Amino acid sequence: MGEIQFAPVTPPPPDPVYVSPNWLRAVMQALARGLEWLGAHVFRPLGWGLSHGWQVVVLVLGLAGIVALVWLAWVLLAQMVRKWRARAPEEAVLAGPSPEALALLEEADRLAAQGDYGAAVHLLLRRSVGLLAAARPDLLHPSNTAREIAGMPALPGAARLAFATMAGEVERARYALRAPGPQEWARARGAYAAFAAQPLGAGA
Repeated sequence: MGEIQFAPVTPPPPDPVYVSPNWLRAVMQALARGLEWLGAHVFRPLGWGLSHGWQVVVLVLGLAGIVALVWLAWVLLAQMVRKWRARAPEEAVLAGPSPEALALLEEADRLAAQGDYGAAVHLLLRRSVGLLAAARPDLLHPSNTAREIAGMPALPGAARLAFATMAGEVERARYALRAPGPQEWARARGAYAAFAAQPLGAGA
């Protein structure tokens, strides 16, 4: 065994260092830049939106609520203006009965003084229709009944009430077969004076 001699063994050469080709390095760099861009412009905003989505929803609902309130206020204000304009003639200063109305009232007073209260009340009602026809020829039609006239919204409220009072006395006398007395005549006379004092014209 001592006769065996060992000669030094030369180690194998090292493996060559791997160098990636230029085209592969370019592809990897492009992918890295693409992922970086997606993270900054897509994933990050998407994550923020998901985490703050409830705030966006609240903001949208708040804006919608404000718009709805403004619209509702506008509608209510428009209705108030229309009602105010429709009520304006009722609040106008009354000019008082005209000389023609007073002359008719004297004629009705003579009938009442003779005890013919029914004829006096009916005369006041017919004359009231004549006053309205002269002031608003566009408003009345031959087919209109006394109840329809008393409910016309184009008339001032005080005029409708006065006309309804006179019409009620005439209807009671006609359909209830109960002739008006002094009290009914007094009510109808006061109603006619109030009706004749109202601004009945379209521009009143």
